[in-house]
Amino acid sequence: MTQTAGKAAEIARIYVDAMANKDVEKIASISSNDVVCSSPLGQIAGIERFRGFQDGFARMIKKLTALAVYGDDEQAVIVYVVDTHPVANAIVAERVQVKNGKIASTDVIYDASPFAAFAATTKPH
Repeated sequence: MTQTAGKAAEIARIYVDAMANKDVEKIASISSNDVVCSSPLGQIAGIERFRGFQDGFARMIKKLTALAVYGDDEQAVIVYVVDTHPVANAIVAERVQVKNGKIASTDVIYDASPFAAFAATTKPH
């Protein structure tokens, strides 16, 4: 994995390792109470909603491999490939902003169309 130094890069490495290990509590512990997460699904705010978002993602993960972490003291970018139950080999990039040693926000970027195609083939519960 390619990486750079800085506080945000350090937190981002911990974050991506916690995602790979499906450690939602670790993710919550390094996130601020008013964390904001933007993704193709929309925007959420607050630690409980972020915890729920991460929990749902963790349940989908088969394998997550970090490819790169670049950053400085205030922000970092993580690139990873994730195999999920609905979609294999999804490439994801996240921009993570860190304030006071905690994740303040994350912008998740991925191609949502394979996930939407899968969802279209399933029946609602």
